[in-house]
Amino acid sequence: MKKIINPPVAEWETLCKRPILPDEYLEEKVRNIIEKVQLEGDKALKEFTLAFDKVNLTNLKVSDAEIEIANTQIPTELMEAIAVASKNIHHFHLSQINTEKPVETMQGVVCWRKSVAIENVGLYIPGGSAPLFSTILMLAIPAQIAGCKRIVLCTPPDKNGSINSAILYTASFLGISEIYKIGGAQAIAAMSYGSESILKVNKILGPGNQYVTKAKELVQKNGIAIDLPAGPSEVLVIADKNADTSFIAADLLSQAEHGADSQVVFLTDDATLFEKVQVDLCKQLQQLPRAVVAEKALANSFSIVFSSINECIDFSNFYAPEHLILAIENSEDYVDKIQNAGAVFLGYYSCESAGDYASGTNHTLPTNGYARSYSGVSLDSFIKKITFQKISKDGLKNIGKTIEIMAEAEQLMAHKNAVSIRLNKI
Repeated sequence: MKKIINPPVAEWETLCKRPILPDEYLEEKVRNIIEKVQLEGDKALKEFTLAFDKVNLTNLKVSDAEIEIANTQIPTELMEAIAVASKNIHHFHLSQINTEKPVETMQGVVCWRKSVAIENVGLYIPGGSAPLFSTILMLAIPAQIAGCKRIVLCTPPDKNGSINSAILYTASFLGISEIYKIGGAQAIAAMSYGSESILKVNKILGPGNQYVTKAKELVQKNGIAIDLPAGPSEVLVIADKNADTSFIAADLLSQAEHGADSQVVFLTDDATLFEKVQVDLCKQLQQLPRAVVAEKALANSFSIVFSSINECIDFSNFYAPEHLILAIENSEDYVDKIQNAGAVFLGYYSCESAGDYASGTNHTLPTNGYARSYSGVSLDSFIKKITFQKISKDGLKNIGKTIEIMAEAEQLMAHKNAVSIRLNKI
């Protein structure tokens, strides 16, 4: 990590640019994948799976037998951990149910709003070297609480044509059986437009690499709903002189190991802390199985020493991190100062990993600065709001003149007539 001392505000925008893996023709490649899946369906999906995942599939859908086998391969302690995490995630998202009461905006005019589940949702679950079975909990649980009728899961297979056992077990644990061995941009295309094997969905949720993110961006332009721009992971840690440097290093590495295009940022008001964190980073990095990946991410990351914690907060709000850790004393005192962040972790012992797995909050969060305008996934991500209103005769008498005047001012006389005709018959 490079060290920067008190950068002027004019340099902040440059510092906040996220690393991007070089791919000059990313959009063109992804667009071609989407168009081929639209035209050729299953045939294209199988060809892309062979090209990208190096496996020749006969069937795209995971069979019941494969799920049953996977359920026998999971250690009991992992089953128990998944159950605990599931309970906490369910409890937190259940608290988000909100029933709105009817409101009489004026006498005889009653309006209300109702939450209705999105019927068909597609969940993208990253696989590969880091199969994110925890993301199934984060997406499927609120979908089920919302009442979504159909939940489709897509995830890439390994070279043997198999899906990671933990992914299959977690899906089975939650009662999800419509699982497809499809990854990357082609999975997004399949869920968006359908194929012989897959019926299209109404909304796609889940994180992924830059190909998945670009595919979600492109299908959204064609009217397919997505959750949010969720690309490479990132964390920003703000620490004071009393913070444990081994904690800081561990938190930084927990995100750096996601991928070479991840970014970690460390801010402090103590100039001596940086060197201590560097020492701990080197020690812990040597012990990680994904050290090579984490090292590449660290090369794209940086640390800044500011004059005060308040300046650190200001920079963080400008950066708008996916994850923000406040490893400072009296961290709750800074809550009202936080304007832009996907998820915030307060105090020395609130590690970001807790939010990733089991505390209950959702780990599907906006990245790349989108926390300025997007929220993370929640129960609301799986519902739509429908408004209702009922106007009585007296209500139309009370509000009718207002509508007529406004409609006439906009020169929309049919709008006015819809009121006038009714009033004339009352």
